[in-house]
Amino acid sequence: MPARSPLPVTALLAAALLTACGTAPEPDTTASSATATTPATESAAAPSPSATRALGGAGTACDLPVSFSLTEDWEPKRIEPLADPDFADLLKQGPATVVCEAKAEGTPHIGFLRVWTAPKGPLRPALDAFVKADKSKGIALTDLRVGGAGGVPGVEARYSVYSELTEEWRKQRAFAVTTAKGVLVVELGGLDSEEDEMVAAYERVKAGITVS
Repeated sequence: MPARSPLPVTALLAAALLTACGTAPEPDTTASSATATTPATESAAAPSPSATRALGGAGTACDLPVSFSLTEDWEPKRIEPLADPDFADLLKQGPATVVCEAKAEGTPHIGFLRVWTAPKGPLRPALDAFVKADKSKGIALTDLRVGGAGGVPGVEARYSVYSELTEEWRKQRAFAVTTAKGVLVVELGGLDSEEDEMVAAYERVKAGITVS
């Protein structure tokens, strides 16, 4: 499938939010939220051997309280705050505000990695509120450690969101870590978020993230 043509940030985010908040069917109330308290045992998708680019540090596309690497075929872009208060909510989901997005422009898939920041507080409630604001179902939260050299404590969410475009539920995932500036969430989404190449890009970030 060819990659999408670049869209204005506001249009992209508006479309993403409409996908979640439009006329989606009511979540299946029989699907109970699961909460795990032990490290994840599921094998991570193997990261692509492609060349990488750094993100998060000084001089990179996004100034973040964390740093990590992306494969070269992902195009990162800083999301600037919107001055007009009537549109500011387009950049918010629950307690979090999106600050950076990397799109899978150099791949045959439609997908993105978004970085969101939220106020200081416990990770689980922040990530749970973020996911539920996307009108999701089947939420499972797992405590784990992310990053190299022993990593840092994190929480990961696996869940499903409804796509009005394809008229079906699709699986999605996100993880959260604590930084000096608050909670930071990295989300994998898009129509092809279940493709191996997309999951590998997300797992690369999760395995290599460093909190500043």
